[in-house]
Amino acid sequence: MLTVALAKGRTAEDALPLWRAAGIPLPEDMDESRALVFEVPWDGHPPLRYLLAKPADVPTYVAYGVADVGIVGKDVLLEQDREMYELLDLGVARCRLCVAGLEGDRATQPRRVATKYPKLADRYFRALGHSVEIVPLSGSIELASVIGLTDRIFDLVQTGATLAANGLVVFDEVADISARLVANRSSYRMKHDDIVAMANCLQAAIDQRGGQAHALKRG
Repeated sequence: MLTVALAKGRTAEDALPLWRAAGIPLPEDMDESRALVFEVPWDGHPPLRYLLAKPADVPTYVAYGVADVGIVGKDVLLEQDREMYELLDLGVARCRLCVAGLEGDRATQPRRVATKYPKLADRYFRALGHSVEIVPLSGSIELASVIGLTDRIFDLVQTGATLAANGLVVFDEVADISARLVANRSSYRMKHDDIVAMANCLQAAIDQRGGQAHALKRG
């Protein structure tokens, strides 16, 4: 059996059409069911078991070997920095990791930063020589700068519409983010052929769409 951890939410919504186009079987009732674990046969390969998890939990399941492979955003991988193989950039669920704030704060030294990514934000500002206070928040990060709690936010930006609606502007683009296929290191050795077959199917589907994916580790 090959176990796949899927990040619920936008990552899954964007990745599953690609998954279907790749011919990798999915449970028929996955969209309607409240179940978190599904099993389906995969012709010519071991059965697939899907685990539906919060995005921040997918690297944990993969790193500990509960899941052999996972689909998760690059933002989560950067924040957690766990040991696993990053096999493929799927080119979906695209956005940017940015530093933003009120235009009037652009020229000031950053002092306090709101973010869902405390480790990544700390590394970023330390690399620039800034000692800042990190304020961890779990949602509506923009609000922190709007009400004056922080002078910077460190967050994902998709279209920029939410920033603009709240009078915020991007100060710096830190990283391009997209969904990635990752694998447990032991699983990659023990189930190499099946994992590579999955990656090849996904690569072919991306090529057929005319998109670009980047093979990050293939064996």
